[in-house]
Formats: sequence, structure tokens, C-alpha cells
Amino acid sequence: MKRNPVARNDVRRWVSVCIRACPRASVPSQTKFWMADPSPKDASESVEPSGTPSGVLRRTFQAFHYPNFRLMWFGAFTSTTGFFVQEVAQSWLVFDITRSEFYLGLTATLNGAPILLLSLFGGVAADRMDRRKLLLLSQFVQMSSALSLAVLVGLDLIQVWHIMAAAFVNGLGQAFGGPAYQALIPSLADKKDLPNAIALLSIQFTLARVVGAIIGGITFTSLGPTACFTINGLSFLAVIGALSIIHVTFVPKKSDAHVLQSLKEGLASVYRNRVILALVFLAPMAAFLGAPLVTLLPAFAHETYMLGPEGYSRMMAFWGTGAVIGALYVAFQGNAPHKGRRSLLMQIALGGTMIAFAASLNVWAACIVLLFSGWTILGVFALVNSLVQLHAKEELRGRIMSVYNTAFRGAMPLGNFSAGLLADKFSASATVMGNGVLLILVALVYLGRKHEVTRL
Repeated sequence: MKRNPVARNDVRRWVSVCIRACPRASVPSQTKFWMADPSPKDASESVEPSGTPSGVLRRTFQAFHYPNFRLMWFGAFTSTTGFFVQEVAQSWLVFDITRSEFYLGLTATLNGAPILLLSLFGGVAADRMDRRKLLLLSQFVQMSSALSLAVLVGLDLIQVWHIMAAAFVNGLGQAFGGPAYQALIPSLADKKDLPNAIALLSIQFTLARVVGAIIGGITFTSLGPTACFTINGLSFLAVIGALSIIHVTFVPKKSDAHVLQSLKEGLASVYRNRVILALVFLAPMAAFLGAPLVTLLPAFAHETYMLGPEGYSRMMAFWGTGAVIGALYVAFQGNAPHKGRRSLLMQIALGGTMIAFAASLNVWAACIVLLFSGWTILGVFALVNSLVQLHAKEELRGRIMSVYNTAFRGAMPLGNFSAGLLADKFSASATVMGNGVLLILVALVYLGRKHEVTRL
């Protein structure tokens, strides 16, 4: 039987049209394993999305398409949840043993001191060593500290100096692990999806704080403090397991320079780069002026709205929900342009919400304002962090991120301390309102001068 050449040409034309209509990005990379290079070119190792992802959920959670990022996210979430489970028992034990608020503050100070004093050296180590191994070492140090406390509490040998020593050891681990972790993030996803990844990591911390506090309260009540410390110690296994699996391409360059010389090089690179220098100023400024809103929240709940602990926790829940929404918003925006301008506009919005909250007389209106306050402050933090990561050179990333973290982490306690003094002398409302005004003025200066940040 003869074939109809016209029909055959129609079929060929129809197949050709169908092939051209199918977007390449919609073909999963797993279906192309037979023609891919078996040795991955980067640490993301499998899915490499191209173009703008379609769909709200896919776009918001784009970084989860990378196996390495998924592993680290869930590992970090588990470990951070364990940390906040321990914090419930640790704070209670310190106060139960000493009956002193001073020791509560001293324990927190001992945990934060190594981070502020040694993070810059941690950044040098992150650029000279295998970042994955450095982070593994940090996790083992912190895990040993938590399990040691579990044993001491279980044997009824615990003393307050044990808890303070453990807090200091934890701070040492974080001082060297923090810069390595920040420098490792760009290895987990493509550069175009880095803002999305950083925003999702912000959500991880906020969720872990809420979940950890709930689990910690239940565990402490039903099983006692030993179980809380044990849970935290075992939670580090999730991060250790993730770090043991992922593949990181960064290979540190051999350097004969002295540690101080390497540190000086990192500081000089930040100082010479006007963009990074401005960003390293912006995020700590938002932390210094914005964080006191949450710190002073108990005073507002008690004195302004006449609320008890339940009312205070409800207000905190509104702020925390807003923080999650803010991080999700940045994650959804992904690698959209004008990140610098958007971060400044969100800082103006943050200042506005602080002024509105300080002036609110109705508790429900205040809660709605807190929702937007959490949204804007997490939005500023995530956007600025993304911009620093995007503009940092790989060989200097550890040192640049250590400068950023030192400034950011140091700004919060300093801002809280200053706000506490001002609130005691004037009022909590006046302090929060003044901080909001300053946040707006800083952002307007950047926008008015058309600083490089506005063009990022």
C-alpha cells in the first residue's frame, strides 16, 4: 500500500511544532541522566532550574530543588530546634540555681562573647580550610557541650558554672562555624537562586525558634531538663549527617600569609568595596534600631495594654508570623532586580510600623502592626544578606561574611542595651518611635544620594 506523502509531511510538521512548543526548562534533569556529565560541575549536583520558575509555590521554594540545599535546610532546622529546646531548660536551671536575673544575662553574654571576638578569625579559617570540615568540627564541639550538660544534670551534679562554661564553648563553636556556614550557602544553589535560598534559611530559624520553644516546654514539664539537653545533643546528628553527604566544590588556596595578614586583607576588601561597606552598615543599623521593638515588647504588653503572659505571647506570635511572611516574600521575589532599592523601601516601612506601634492604643491594632513589623525587618535582613553574598568574592567570602556577621550580631545586644537605658529614662514608646524615625532617615539618605545600593 502506498504511503500518502502529504499526510506524512503533516505528521512531521505537527511533531515539529509540538517539540518547539515544549519548554526545555520543564524537562526534569533526572530524565537526562544518560547524557549528563557524571561528575557534577557544581555543588548543587542535580537540578539546575533555568529561567523564572512558574507557579507561586515553585517560585517561593525554588532552592528546595537543589538536593544539597534540602539536606542542609532540614539539618539546620533540626539542630536549631534542638538549641531552643535546650534554651528552655537552660534558662530555667540558671534561674532556679541562682535566683538571679544577672546570671541569666551573664550566661547569654558568655555565649555571645566568642562570636563577637573571634568571628573575624573564623572567617579567615573559612577561607583557608575546607568549609565543610570546619563546620563539622563546630557541630561536634557544640554537641559534646550539650551532652556533657545532659550527663551532669542526669547525675544531679550540675552547677551554674557548668552551664556558663558550656555556653562559652557553644559560642566558640559558633564563632568558627558561623562564617563557614555563611560561606557554604552559595555552594548549595545556583547564584541566581541565592536570594531565595537565604530567605528560606531565614524561615528555618524563625520556625525552629517557635517549634523548639513548644517542644522544650512540653519536654521539660513531662521528662525533665536532662531530656532537653539530650535532645539538643542528638539534634546535631542531623547537621553532621547532611554535611557528610553534600559535595562542596570550594578548594581553599594555600597561603603562607600570617593569620593577621589574612584578616587585614579581608577587612581591606570590605573597606575598599563601597557596595559591601554600605551593606555591612545597613543590616546592623536595622538590627540596632529594629530589634529593641521585640526586646521592649513585655513592657508594652504589661504597661500599655495591661496584658499578662498569654497576651504577651500572642503579640510575639503576630510578630513571628510576620517574620515568616517577610522571608517568604523575599523567597518568592527570588532574583528579581532592584534588591537594594527594595531593601531601603522595606526599611522605611519598618520605621513606619515602629512609629505606628508606639502610637497604638488598641491592642489588636498593635498586633496587626507587629505582623507588618516582623515582615519588614526579616525582609531587610534577607535582602541585604543576599546582596552581600552576591557581591563577595569566593576566595574572600569567609572573611567578608565574618565581618558582616560580627557587625550584625554585635548590633543587636548593643541596640537592646541602649534602648533599655533610654526606655528607663524616658519611655518604651518614645524609644521605639525614635528608633523608627532614625531608620527612615537612614534609608532616605541612601535614596536621596542615589547611592550604589539603590542601583543593585
